Amino acid sequence: MQTILGAGGAIGVPLALELNSYTTDIRLVGRNPKKVNPGDQLFTANMLQKAEVVKAVEGSVVCYLTIGLEYKATVWEAMWPIVMKNVLEACQTHQSKLVFFDNIYALAETEVGHITEQSKMNAPSRKGKVRQQIDQLLLEAVEKGKINASIARAPDFYGPIKEKSVVMSMIYDNLAKGKKANWLCKSDMPHSSGYAPELAKGTAMLGNTADTFNQIWNLPVDSQVPTATQWAEMFRAALKKGPEGVMSLPPLGIKLLGVFIPIVGEMYEMRYQYDRPYFFDSSKFNSRFNYTPIANQKAVQETVEKLA
Repeated sequence: MQTILGAGGAIGVPLALELNSYTTDIRLVGRNPKKVNPGDQLFTANMLQKAEVVKAVEGSVVCYLTIGLEYKATVWEAMWPIVMKNVLEACQTHQSKLVFFDNIYALAETEVGHITEQSKMNAPSRKGKVRQQIDQLLLEAVEKGKINASIARAPDFYGPIKEKSVVMSMIYDNLAKGKKANWLCKSDMPHSSGYAPELAKGTAMLGNTADTFNQIWNLPVDSQVPTATQWAEMFRAALKKGPEGVMSLPPLGIKLLGVFIPIVGEMYEMRYQYDRPYFFDSSKFNSRFNYTPIANQKAVQETVEKLA
């Protein structure tokens, strides 16, 4: 049995599709899980309730934690530590391996220019401090031999499921409406972004490769790093729609707009990821699996075609 905790969404759905290449014994866990593959087993659970999580994990050889909580610092602070503790205890109870699909928020702002598995943790934001806390809970459990687990890190991502994607909400959605693409801070800064189906594929590969556990991995992402303006041009060309150029929202604008649109306000503390070069290096993964990530332009084209 392989189990996705927090099934659904931009990563959970393609992950379920990828796992079908390894097994037909797949369990999807969530508040309202829906089948992705015909044989998927559905299990309704609240990840904040330890007993429910323990029951959800029972019988699992590998679990994947892909839950996406509301993008709000207060929610993350209240819920993420509980979720991680529940999952770690459940996996330890049932001797299940764990792959945690993570972002880079735990890292120091000085690391975003070249993000590797050795990049130092020193989160500058409230949401980042939560991610650092739960990463450390997992790493401590591994160090103490309580569990075999890995952290699978991803940068900003995009794909045919638009949920929780800055690229899709600020670039694709605007261009699809015939409006100019938007971005945060500086549109001329190089900014890595991963293709969600490929990030899911990499996550499944890690979960089904014995010697990859008890490590941190950067998931596969094209080493070519476009600027936001170049991302917008790729989407505009694929869509054959929308004006050229990008309208950038400066930090003060993010803060002011956040008064009226709370999710934009939540991005203010993350502005350091958008005002300087942001390069996500997946060479460790690429080398281990002799893998070449999909080219950005091809992934953008696939995204647009799937949404047509």
